[in-house]
Amino acid sequence: MLDFVFTVDDPVAWHSKNLKKNWSHYSFLKVLGPKVITTIQNNYGAGVYYNTLIMCDSKLIKYGVISTSILIEDLLNWNTLYIAGRLQKPVKIIAMNENVALRAALDKNLKSAVTAAFLMLPESFSEEDLFTMIAGLSYSGDLRMVVGENKAKVMDIVKPNIAHFRELYGHILQDNPQVVYKIQQGRLEIDKSPEGQFTQLLALPKTLQQEIHNIMDPPGKNRDVEETLFQLANDPDCGDIVHLGLLAIVRPSSLRQSTKGIFTAGMKKSLIYSSQKLHKMWKGWLRKTF
Repeated sequence: MLDFVFTVDDPVAWHSKNLKKNWSHYSFLKVLGPKVITTIQNNYGAGVYYNTLIMCDSKLIKYGVISTSILIEDLLNWNTLYIAGRLQKPVKIIAMNENVALRAALDKNLKSAVTAAFLMLPESFSEEDLFTMIAGLSYSGDLRMVVGENKAKVMDIVKPNIAHFRELYGHILQDNPQVVYKIQQGRLEIDKSPEGQFTQLLALPKTLQQEIHNIMDPPGKNRDVEETLFQLANDPDCGDIVHLGLLAIVRPSSLRQSTKGIFTAGMKKSLIYSSQKLHKMWKGWLRKTF
């Protein structure tokens, strides 16, 4: 099933037109009108409204709609890491308006993904190790990886697409002063000193920094975020704490989005979609076992 995401400046106007053209794509929520649909889109789950199991030119597709402003916030701050996580993997951008803020946010999201991955990797590692870590960021704590997704999904994304990941991240790695990138060997070395890790921690998106602070700062200490990050930079468990911070972002947002999907897709489509996911998970388990 092809997965599309439409970024729109005015979701109410977009849904209004789409309801007229594609009424059957929507669940029972369509009777509530474009304003209510937009409220559900923006205020619940991960800020995206999905219509799924749609036949288009003899292909099965699903498409999500997200407002430009909410997408930019997620790309910069990782509020939910839902669509931002998808955009850390190779995707095909079909069309894009000249939006300087959006382009800058897309680039920042990729740099943030590299930084977070560095903090959870050893001093020396392969390109595949890096790309696997990046591809897995938005699945950390995702309910669907417990029930409904093939457990080998991350590797299935990375292994056939090493060249696409390299194209997406190559310039960022080459321009990063903390990295020795041995392109011919496909190996990287990074600065794991406390100073190096502190620099990386300061470059993380704000929501992840705050979640790390919440984990590290005991009640009554009342330290600021920078103090907490400085302490973490000297902690041998730094990578584990960063991972816990990602869990704290992804787990609630994926749960809320999955719950929202029952209503936006409708009960029948939700059951069909869930059964397909479980079938894929079962096939992946059999492949791994045998």
